Amino acid sequence: MALQASLNTFAGNPLNRVSDRRTDEAWLAEKLDDPQSLAVALWNGKPLVEDGSAKGAVQIAYLRADMARELAGGQERLAFMGLWKDTAVFALDLEGGADPAEGPLKGLGRFEDLRGISMRLPGPDAAILATAKSLFEWRRRHKFCSACGQPSEVREGGWKRVCPSCQGEHFPRTDPVVIMLPVFGERCLLGRQAIWPKGMFSALAGFLEPGENIEEACAREVMEESGLTAVSVRYHSTQPWPYPSSLMIGLIAEVSDDEATPDQTELEEVRWFSRDEAAALLKGELAGTFAPPPMAIAHQILKAWVEGF
Repeated sequence: MALQASLNTFAGNPLNRVSDRRTDEAWLAEKLDDPQSLAVALWNGKPLVEDGSAKGAVQIAYLRADMARELAGGQERLAFMGLWKDTAVFALDLEGGADPAEGPLKGLGRFEDLRGISMRLPGPDAAILATAKSLFEWRRRHKFCSACGQPSEVREGGWKRVCPSCQGEHFPRTDPVVIMLPVFGERCLLGRQAIWPKGMFSALAGFLEPGENIEEACAREVMEESGLTAVSVRYHSTQPWPYPSSLMIGLIAEVSDDEATPDQTELEEVRWFSRDEAAALLKGELAGTFAPPPMAIAHQILKAWVEGF
């Protein structure tokens, strides 16, 4: 049975990850040499894209995988992303001050900030690029063994690192974040941080801690940030967030009262909104305030509540 269509940007990667083939080095090498295989390229975390068919749209500018292999100069900067039907797709990680689109990739596309173009990309493209970005960010931060401190090496198509000194094995990590909309009656609570653009209000959020389930993390964060007590928690959806590698767990939390107080550490202000006010906020029609953009799960949670979720 097919999964329901995802609501959120960066979710819905269409590639078959075929994780069971990652240990087959001969198969991976064969796919890298296959002239039909493709690769996505990222330079300092920015994907290589080209104009799409619709006005203002962009799409992945694919490279031949064998070209990506030559530019990589080894396995450290390559990752096997999966299969699109029978076509293997890899990812290439480039770094440095010189723009490769003005060098070896000249004429093949341009590098743009993923967050900035996310809503102009086809959903599947955004999901593929987010996966590659998160994977490369993990590898960039985990070049050394956390057990003995020695340099680690790439294995299994980029999805594992092994320390040749102590044989420690290291895998990509994803940090779970609860992001929730507290509601009381026909009103919802949004907050704002001092560092945000003036007038922006969003959902409350925080990292899930060891030993917590999702509901407990939600209740703790609601209490810490607003002083409210959550009495029930409903799941809405999730969003992979490649900055650098989080999973945003979207929730709606019923709270016991409306006596909210910002903690002044994470939030400088909290404010209650009626459904009509929240609807206007989403449309940019509430004077002096605005919501996160549609690419953010906070926007989608708020929109769902406005529509009666």
